[in-house]
Amino acid sequence: MQARLDAMKAAPGAYRALAQLQRYVDGTSLDHGLMELVKMRASQINGCAYCIDMHGKDAIALGEDPLRLLALNAWRETPFFSDRERAALAWTEAVTLVSEGHVPDDVFEEARAHFSEEELVNLNMAVVAINAWNRVAIPFRSVPGEYQSPHARKEEHAAVPA
Repeated sequence: MQARLDAMKAAPGAYRALAQLQRYVDGTSLDHGLMELVKMRASQINGCAYCIDMHGKDAIALGEDPLRLLALNAWRETPFFSDRERAALAWTEAVTLVSEGHVPDDVFEEARAHFSEEELVNLNMAVVAINAWNRVAIPFRSVPGEYQSPHARKEEHAAVPA
């Protein structure tokens, strides 16, 4: 597989704008592990192999249990996720598939039960961001497999004696 083009090189301003949204999301108080689950789930729904590869590696580097990642597309049928995570995953699915159900009231109410208003807006922006990244990676065929998590590199460097 070969990438069709490098979006960052072709339109650096557009890429920087999306990266700025991601920096905002990354700087919120939302748990980074939860955000990796959100990114993985949206990427599964959208079929973005590059982002699934990236966020799977990032999640594992941050300490996520690989079993939970393997079960993520069937999260409703497993005991592996907390109520807060379930609310975030339901929100992720509803927003990602917004044309199918316009984010039902029960999904909103469950999310409100587990997230403050600010957290819910930030969670929503995280879903917006990953859906945007998916829509950059998929049409330009970003190639999965080569990504190395910066979180893993930090751990590797920390494990090497000086």
